[in-house]
Amino acid sequence: MYYVNYLKFMERARTERLRHLGFSQSQLAEDNLLFVVHSSEARYHAPARLDDELRVTAQVLELNRASLRFVQQVWREKDEALLCEGQFLVAAVRADTFKPRAIPPSCATPLRRTARVINRMQENKRGS
Repeated sequence: MYYVNYLKFMERARTERLRHLGFSQSQLAEDNLLFVVHSSEARYHAPARLDDELRVTAQVLELNRASLRFVQQVWREKDEALLCEGQFLVAAVRADTFKPRAIPPSCATPLRRTARVINRMQENKRGS
């Protein structure tokens, strides 16, 4: 698989993660809120092949006033091989002007809960 396609899958996973938390893209746009990628970092470990079934994860690692950081992974289902992993800093912007804005509390609260769980899991791994 061409490396850029991993980024496309990861973007879709972030969108689905937000939807799972109760925030559709159309609802966010109605609230004058969009999330745009500010920066990304990816590491490629192995290629995906034709007909591979993939699992793509998207977890909130960190939440700030106007941005959030996702940690993401792409796995091949049949052998549980990690194919790609990355982190994405996503900025909150106004839908009408694309200028930065604060993440509203109604959105920040579920994101913060998710980020705390991930941070605790990482701390437990380091302490083991």
